[in-house]
Amino acid sequence: MNAIMARFGFGKKKMIIGVVVVAVAALGYFFVASRGGGKYQFVGVTRGTITEVVSVTGNTTPIQSLDLSFPAGGTIAAVYKNAGDNVSAGDVLVQLDTGSLQAQLAQAQAAVDAAQATLEGLQAGPTPQAVQVSKAALATAEQTLSNTYTGISNAVIDAYAKASDAVRNQIGAFYNNPDSNNPQLSFSVSDSQVVNDANAERVQVGQELAVWQNEINTLSPAAGTSTLAQILQSTAGHLSVVATMLNTDATAVVEESGLSASAAQAYKTDVTNAITEVNGAAGAINTIQQSIASEQAAVAQAQAQLSLTLAGSTPQAIAAQQAQVEQAQANVQNIKVSIANATLSSPINGIVTVQNAKIGQTAVAGQTITSIISGNNFEVDAYVPETDIGKVAIGNPVDMTFDAFPGETFSGKVFYIDPAETILSGVVDYLVKVSFITPDVRIKSGLTANLDIKTQTDKNALILPQYAVAQNVSGTFVDILQNGVETQVPVTLGIRDQNGNVEITSGVTEGEQVINIGLKTQ
Repeated sequence: MNAIMARFGFGKKKMIIGVVVVAVAALGYFFVASRGGGKYQFVGVTRGTITEVVSVTGNTTPIQSLDLSFPAGGTIAAVYKNAGDNVSAGDVLVQLDTGSLQAQLAQAQAAVDAAQATLEGLQAGPTPQAVQVSKAALATAEQTLSNTYTGISNAVIDAYAKASDAVRNQIGAFYNNPDSNNPQLSFSVSDSQVVNDANAERVQVGQELAVWQNEINTLSPAAGTSTLAQILQSTAGHLSVVATMLNTDATAVVEESGLSASAAQAYKTDVTNAITEVNGAAGAINTIQQSIASEQAAVAQAQAQLSLTLAGSTPQAIAAQQAQVEQAQANVQNIKVSIANATLSSPINGIVTVQNAKIGQTAVAGQTITSIISGNNFEVDAYVPETDIGKVAIGNPVDMTFDAFPGETFSGKVFYIDPAETILSGVVDYLVKVSFITPDVRIKSGLTANLDIKTQTDKNALILPQYAVAQNVSGTFVDILQNGVETQVPVTLGIRDQNGNVEITSGVTEGEQVINIGLKTQ
């Protein structure tokens, strides 16, 4: 019975109180109406705080571990919590490298500023100064792009040098006959497949370095942007082939047999240095590629802005530039979301049970990297009917009482809402999970909990008791006494609280006296 009453937002005590209030109000209304003589009971409109509450019943359950992952991949820059550490809600657990994202954000924000300035210039009408500014912006964007292309040759040569050093010097001792068509690992490995892969990849790397060297030989100051872009792309591919071989070599060293401890450690150091060197080169090439893409977009935008400026302040031009501003703002917002998603934080107070993150590794999107469990090991699970679920949101504060602890109130917070429905007795419900703000060692599994979920609060509301408001087919209204005549005044209602009060958003003023209607008109 408790569960049924709670599903409709009432506990036993609330139902009894509500019935008594309605009954008393009804008797008062009919008593006043029967007396005649123009005497009325009045209720004053007050201003204060009103809180909407959804009341349901649930049960404590052992908390399950929360598996956390990044929505997008990236390189792990920092690990702040390890397995076994206590954490509080909001504590940062793992942080991805956001250096490139921060640079993109700065560029995107600059694009917003430029687009906004152009829009304001169009709205003010074209001027020689505005034309000059647009031309200067285009020239700057083109020069920036040109400078980036100019640096490609040095970047490619540097990447080749680092890759060659990694292969021929850092791990040169890993292979016998390394530059032949039949290189062989110089040490034994327990896994024959690793040996085969390593030997085959060394052949491929030798071929890649030869092709790469030929590409570099074709570079000249007169090389066009398309040629440079193609060589830049090829360089990224060459580095990927080298990185694949180095990762196989790292596996071979781990699985080696026969090397002395000192030799094995030296080989591990060599391959680690080689991987670091090649990864650094790949990062530099990737940065140039990203810069080119961004700068090409900046040139295109600057060209469009100049065209709009020259076209004059037509309604179409202004509308088009407004769209450019909104697009640039959306780009900023998307990058900010990406930066925010690069931080993995704990949603609850708890304990880290799994921490797979390691600095320098690549986090894969959607792959569990950290797991935590609630510090008090318990949550409260409750089912909210579809009529109320739209009011509930993650983060809503919750007051909880337990039959096991009469007279005590516990504080909690909604931390999960199941997106899928659950059918209970033919009624659509949604599972809501509530965490405890303060753990309590007395809490046990299976305890019945009465939850008051505070879904919305207005601290400056006009408030009336619900029994002073009526409704009919024409709408919702209150009765006032105007020049001795009872008059209906339409009102608009806001949120309701569990004490029988309702917010009035329009129709009455603070301190106004309305007739105590007492009953809802049918």
